[in-house]
Amino acid sequence: MNEQFTHLNAAGEARMVDVGDKRATTRSALAAGRIVMQPQTLAAIRSQQAAKGDVLAVARIAAIMAAKRTAELIPLCHPLPLTKVEIEFELQAPAAVECRARVATLAPTGVEMEALTAVQVALLTIYDMCKAQDRAMSFQDVRLLSKTGGASGDWHRPAAD
Repeated sequence: MNEQFTHLNAAGEARMVDVGDKRATTRSALAAGRIVMQPQTLAAIRSQQAAKGDVLAVARIAAIMAAKRTAELIPLCHPLPLTKVEIEFELQAPAAVECRARVATLAPTGVEMEALTAVQVALLTIYDMCKAQDRAMSFQDVRLLSKTGGASGDWHRPAAD
């Protein structure tokens, strides 16, 4: 593991890492997270009867937009040309929605932040669209599941996690 903090210069000031000399390679990341809610909120999402409309369709679009704009939200994050953003939702009993975001690029740096940002914004959008019915919703287990490509190679979260 690299013990050097690459986002700090010699004086300890924040800096954007120079990736200009790195070769563009195919990279991908998969992230996931869930929002837990009351059973009746999940039922409204499932039946598309939420007051604000089709919750998952709006959350999917929000997640894709967020992945594309991650560099505007996260300081020192590089803007990347994304080649793929795929968002999946799983409705889970008794009352949760799991979101998975798979993001890919052909670039000199990875897309972990884009995948994690997509998941967070999807969950926030679900909350926003359902908050009138259920303000007690909570976010859980937002995490990187895997990443591929780059100098550090592939990484996959151990199954026990």
